Amino acid sequence: WTPQEKLLHEARLKAKAKRRLRRASSRDSARESLSEGPEPGPEPPGSPKGRAHDRRSRTGKGRGLPKKGGAGGKGVWGAPGVVYGYQEPDARDPNYDEVAQGDTVYATVVPELEEEELEKNVQPMVLEYFEHGDTSEVMELLRGLNLGGRRPAVAALAVALALEGKASHRELTSRLLAELVGPVVTPEDVAWAFDAMLRDLPDLILDTPEAPQV
Repeated sequence: WTPQEKLLHEARLKAKAKRRLRRASSRDSARESLSEGPEPGPEPPGSPKGRAHDRRSRTGKGRGLPKKGGAGGKGVWGAPGVVYGYQEPDARDPNYDEVAQGDTVYATVVPELEEEELEKNVQPMVLEYFEHGDTSEVMELLRGLNLGGRRPAVAALAVALALEGKASHRELTSRLLAELVGPVVTPEDVAWAFDAMLRDLPDLILDTPEAPQV
């Protein structure tokens, strides 16, 4: 609990204890008065005290049922299905937070791609690019992804797929990398990708024996 909530809870407990003491004292005093005085008889129908507990309407209308169906009174939630409008924050509210007040700004947040998600998303783009050869379409799709620190992996994956393909695919990949530098990746990203591929060359030879010459 926050200090405000703790103080509010202690105040409620003290108020509750005081109410219990007042009720107990009132009951004791009522018992004493009843034991001392004569036993009261029933109130006449037209007496003011009898009308105080009468639920019937003063105008003669209604069936004596609770008003508003039990909703809308002080300290209640209200009737089911009622939609309330916006209420200004109250500075006297114990939960009021001045720092949290202000204009709310909503923004779309795209999480950074994981390694498995990167291959799952980028590999189909590159393979389709080998069919249509439109670099602008690939760039537009890559901009919609949050590559983050995995930008070099895009260039490495494209070159690895080109090694497994034909000479035309390698030419298309060379043109794609030239177009991606700047809008999507940096020259350092491409350099890192080729360095990583040279380190992984023994594994690439298993799938593409002519990888060193290519």
